[in-house]
Amino acid sequence: MNIDRDELVHLTEEYGGPWGINHTRRLLQLISIIGEGQAYNTDALWVAAHLHDWGAYGKWAQPGVDHALRSRQVAESFLAERNYPPDEAKLILDCIESHHADNSACCLEVQLLSDADALDFLGVVGVLRDFSKTTKDLRQAYDISRKRRAKLPDLLCLAKSKEIAAQRLTDMDDLFAKFEADSFGYF
Repeated sequence: MNIDRDELVHLTEEYGGPWGINHTRRLLQLISIIGEGQAYNTDALWVAAHLHDWGAYGKWAQPGVDHALRSRQVAESFLAERNYPPDEAKLILDCIESHHADNSACCLEVQLLSDADALDFLGVVGVLRDFSKTTKDLRQAYDISRKRRAKLPDLLCLAKSKEIAAQRLTDMDDLFAKFEADSFGYF
């Protein structure tokens, strides 16, 4: 691998802040869980997990450009500058570009990153992520979380991901119910 892992971790944290690096760390944990017992390119997924959101970070974000596509563009330059092998670079770029899509017909690496990313938006951590981004508007955060709860389970490909999602969805539903009750619906 032509990537300095320490550099990539440092840059992900620099560009994405604590939110970006911790999201990446959670993805890697989820990938190891849902990919257990399966043969996949761990190096490519490690790199893809770190680069997959760079296009959403301030340095590269472009209004009106989907962050997955923009992240692919940024990652393509990053990998080319480091003379990353083209076959592995293509796998990484495919993972990045497809991490918010229906990937049921894609390779395992794409499915693993996509499923892990979706799982990180489900459960208590997913709700808290949404609320942390919209701290002034509880209604907006609530609506965003509810939409993710409705949409993301249908995008999951792998059986283990669906199993984890089932518990996370229950946790979300319990949290939403408690929030609705405690706030009397005024949020």
